[in-house]
Amino acid sequence: MAERPEDLNLPLSVVTRIVKDALPDGVNVSKEARAALAKAASVFVLYTTSCANNFAMKGKRKTVTGADIISAMEEMEFESFIDTLSGNLEQFRQGKTKKDAIRAKKHEGAGGEVSAGDAEVKDDDEVDLGDDETN
Repeated sequence: MAERPEDLNLPLSVVTRIVKDALPDGVNVSKEARAALAKAASVFVLYTTSCANNFAMKGKRKTVTGADIISAMEEMEFESFIDTLSGNLEQFRQGKTKKDAIRAKKHEGAGGEVSAGDAEVKDDDEVDLGDDETN
């Protein structure tokens, strides 16, 4: 968990880049507006994560999945995001399947040995929010 509330904010440089990419050339955004957008984006991410975690807990899981995020969007009344998110999640899963197939072929070519780091590969579309105190 974050030690200070500021630690939960998204980096201003990332938010600035997203804003610049979204706006036409020649449009300037004040420093105050960028800071407000960064704060709003951080609050949105935290609220979405909290709602998605509630779905995971209802399912008696400690892991938030892509489906939980989509359910959270629906609960938060952001239905217009669901089609785009579902499509992006499907593309991510297809890309992951391709990467897994390539990784499997590499392991077969290397004598089929699997290293300890590869033994427990977790799905990349899951985020563990468990109560591990190993920090």
